[in-house]
Amino acid sequence: MTDMMGGGKFSGDSRGATVAFRTEADFGVAERDEWLYAPAVGVGPLRFGMTVDEVVKAAEILGQTKVSECARHHAIFSPTWKVEVHRRGAAPYPPAVTAYVSQAMGLFCIAADAVHGPQVAYDGIPLTGRDLSELESDAIAYAEAMDVLFRYTPEGYAGPDDPGVVMRGQRVGQVLRSRPLFMVTRDGANTEWDSMPSEEYHPNGQSTA
Repeated sequence: MTDMMGGGKFSGDSRGATVAFRTEADFGVAERDEWLYAPAVGVGPLRFGMTVDEVVKAAEILGQTKVSECARHHAIFSPTWKVEVHRRGAAPYPPAVTAYVSQAMGLFCIAADAVHGPQVAYDGIPLTGRDLSELESDAIAYAEAMDVLFRYTPEGYAGPDDPGVVMRGQRVGQVLRSRPLFMVTRDGANTEWDSMPSEEYHPNGQSTA
């Protein structure tokens, strides 16, 4: 069962069943850092509500950072900054992680790059850099095995039944790979989807290979 930014079946209790999902090694992808996601808390060393300075300090574990101010497309949102985190020695490449910090709410969105970002799993399902159809198949298999919900974004990307996980498609060469956003709502927004930074609409049409 599914719905748009609402439930198919996915999330939560895995008692009584075991579902095995392929790792990136199975797809021939180089090993990544693994970050843990805690709903409404944060991802890896980053915690929702952090200031820009706190994000920069916490991100040192991954690499160097670049801070810039985001364009204000909606007056309802307070000034917002983008913190791009590049792996050490990989500055010419796209950032591995992009964090968005609003003046009113602090850190509210963390994006993991499909190619360079850390791997983040949701109850055993890898979310970063996946073929989107394979990710959808895993979500459906999990839902059927666990009798829980999963959800589709308005664009049709499948992911966990957690409003704090918004799946995006990022073009890598000739294919789209999964670019997960981990979020809480920001000032004036009703949902995480409404809170999504305008910069995160662009990876769909950009090659990052």
